[in-house]
Amino acid sequence: MMKLLRRERLLVVNFEETQAVLSWAVCGGGFVLSRTAAWCRVASEELGTSVSPREFLRNKLAQAGIGGDAVGMLTSADLDGYIDIEKSSSGFSARVIATVGMTNALRVGDLPSREIHAGTINLLCAVSARMTKEALIEAVSIAAEARTAAVLESGILSGETGLPATGTGTDCIVLAAPVAPLEAEPIEYAGKHTLAGSLIGQSVFEAIRAGTESWRIKNQNDSVF
Repeated sequence: MMKLLRRERLLVVNFEETQAVLSWAVCGGGFVLSRTAAWCRVASEELGTSVSPREFLRNKLAQAGIGGDAVGMLTSADLDGYIDIEKSSSGFSARVIATVGMTNALRVGDLPSREIHAGTINLLCAVSARMTKEALIEAVSIAAEARTAAVLESGILSGETGLPATGTGTDCIVLAAPVAPLEAEPIEYAGKHTLAGSLIGQSVFEAIRAGTESWRIKNQNDSVF
């Protein structure tokens, strides 16, 4: 179980139980144990070349009283417009909370951008069952593939090449799975042939599809489509 909280520039997810979390988040990245994930809204001008994004976010989380073990992400996306999608079957569920901003849209393989914008895709996928580390890694791969498929279907174009975008330059994916009960056998595989992989893929795809469509409606601009 988890609870969502909106607080000024923050969107916070609090888990009732400790989670095994895998991500490359700005704060709390890697394999960690945590009960909190947070998004912080930031303006591009706040992250100049002299500013450390990690220190900036740590300070914002600390000011809000959020513990140092939190997994934290930065975005310029509208936090009130977060997407919440859950898919479940046969006792397993995958719930995705995502914020979507595409001002930083790029295609994989684009040359490094000279200008970095804060608009990005940040998503948390929380599953209901324990997973091995290998399964968590595979689950992140499935989530990334689903994210990419949704962005490609959106028709949004790379700001660098004008080719169909596959994401943004600063996307972040967070996978969370419970660590208890310890006596339960963990899921070992999360690929496309598994129920876990299917539900993770469905929930991420639907969340990012909804998020990109919402962003397009709010940001009609021929230069990015």
